[in-house]
Amino acid sequence: MKFLSLNNLSIGYKSKKKKTIVQDKINLSGSQNEIIALIGMNGIGKSTLLRTIAGLQECLSGQIKIKNKNISDFSRKKIAHKISFVASSMVNIHSLKVKELIALGRFPHTNWLGTIQQKDKKIIETAIELTETKALANKNINQISDGERQRAMFARAIAQDTDIIILDEPTAFLDLSVKHHLIYILKKLATEKNKLIIFSTHDLNIAIKHADKIWLMYPDKIISGAPEDLILNNGFSNIFQNQNITFDNFSGDFNVLKTKFKYINLINNTNNNLYYLWTQRALNRKGYKINKNSSDIISINKNNGTFVW
Repeated sequence: MKFLSLNNLSIGYKSKKKKTIVQDKINLSGSQNEIIALIGMNGIGKSTLLRTIAGLQECLSGQIKIKNKNISDFSRKKIAHKISFVASSMVNIHSLKVKELIALGRFPHTNWLGTIQQKDKKIIETAIELTETKALANKNINQISDGERQRAMFARAIAQDTDIIILDEPTAFLDLSVKHHLIYILKKLATEKNKLIIFSTHDLNIAIKHADKIWLMYPDKIISGAPEDLILNNGFSNIFQNQNITFDNFSGDFNVLKTKFKYINLINNTNNNLYYLWTQRALNRKGYKINKNSSDIISINKNNGTFVW
């Protein structure tokens, strides 16, 4: 039995006069202990899909099931016990401290008075420790940076202690070290706490390296698979409809095509392939392609422990 399943799901918006379909006939699934990255162009409907799964937006048709139970049959409180959601938009509330924002994650689990018990405090402390937000705890939300606010929102989601954590562009405002620390936390939660993590991102390198599964969103469909399967099946090749951008199946990244290029022969006279790889990348960036028949030659040598070109 799949933990989360989307069956013939149609997402979009409806008003009294019309219904706008963003994506139709979506059939996807996710399991506990799994990290899923959602990838697609801007405006394609990633946020709409995530908000619909989180129960924040009604689906137009089809079903979302958790443990084979339809989410539409759940109360708002029951959904809050199952799914936590971190939006891409920033929270900016005057006089709300970071520790108070994180504590809001426990609200679905408290009594009707909203009383925080000792067990709730321990969960909040764990969330603060995991996200390294202790130094921010007594600061007001409107007095910290966007990246710090994003970490606080993530801490709130952890404190909510749900089976499914959904994050919309969680790394958008984070610097490089914090971004990779976030991915470390996601992997830790998925493997050690039996969570299903779903996050949207434009960072293809992070998705390919760390996601167990990728949902690749096109205008008319969503394909799903392990990163390696999508690469080998050319899943990323057409994600951008631009003749000047190509996906390199070997490096797992997009390349901008050069309008002009030259051939050069690169010879590695050492046993160190790392220096050869990064020299090749530097040459590619400058518009050179490696060709063993070229009369223009760069050789990599090692002289007294020093690499020389």
